[in-house]
Amino acid sequence: MAKMYYEKDCDLNYLNGKKIAVIGYGSQGHAHALNLKDSGCEVCVGLREGSKNWAQAEAAGLTVKTVAEAAKWGDIVMMLINDEVQADVYKKDIAPYLEEGNALAFAHGFNIRYKQIVPPTGVDVFMAAPKGPGHTVRSTYVSGKGVPCLVAVEQNATGRAYEIALAYIAGIGGARAGIMETTFHDETETDLFGEQTVLCGGVVDLMQCGFETLVEAGYAPENAYFECIHEMKLIIDLINKGGVAAMNYSISDTAEFGEYVSGPRVLPHEETKARMRAVLADIQDGTFAGRWIAENKSRGRTFFNSKRDQLAKHPMEQVGEELRRNMIWGGDKDLDTASN
Repeated sequence: MAKMYYEKDCDLNYLNGKKIAVIGYGSQGHAHALNLKDSGCEVCVGLREGSKNWAQAEAAGLTVKTVAEAAKWGDIVMMLINDEVQADVYKKDIAPYLEEGNALAFAHGFNIRYKQIVPPTGVDVFMAAPKGPGHTVRSTYVSGKGVPCLVAVEQNATGRAYEIALAYIAGIGGARAGIMETTFHDETETDLFGEQTVLCGGVVDLMQCGFETLVEAGYAPENAYFECIHEMKLIIDLINKGGVAAMNYSISDTAEFGEYVSGPRVLPHEETKARMRAVLADIQDGTFAGRWIAENKSRGRTFFNSKRDQLAKHPMEQVGEELRRNMIWGGDKDLDTASN
């Protein structure tokens, strides 16, 4: 069993006197900054000049500085901007201001694992990685709960990196749920694999195929949306609460029988696992990382942007938007309440 930590194992006092610079104010950035502030920590947000999020962060009661100013000010610098821009921002606006005894922190190990960022030897390098979207990190904190987190230390220059990392995670609410110890290497590779084969790539393609199959067979797209997409959250909530057994307990025996006879027809295990192993190999040997870095640096994101545009025009997205607008929750698009 992996080593676990809880609130009793974390001491927020390790953050006393430490200034925390949160770089970025997106999904994770806003959650970390606000949760740390509400936990009594001294926090500022680092943004590029002219960022559309600057006024939003200030309106939330946070101090905002440029990235360089925040890095110079902070004792702990948490990198919460997109993976693909972290290395350039680090080299330009953060590395020049890191001092011995500082901490450089991440919520995902991509840039450390693939050596896009190589920190100096005198700083702590740790990971505080919530296993959920930033909007859920914020909403669960506000409700008195938390999102489970991973903790890892790549570099323990001060000898206190684990204690500081655990205190940081307690500050964002993760210790309320539980903290699992891992490494930058394992977090990066399993996170990329899970996103690509199951959580994002796998699930989205599965829902899309189901939607298209029903519509092509003559069923109303609204029916197809409800059966193949809307109900996905309801099923996953049950699994999240009590495993597949809890989901099977809550569905009909007819549905459970269909699970056993048709699931392997749609996803033949050995063939699917062989393809998953190929995806994992690309992650392990750096092929995927290289492709993503090249997509951003030399290809102008042409593939990425074309796929994003394609998805926006897909009938499942257009039908879904119309249906959601006509549900009882109407036009509620607040992602901070997505898990409520």
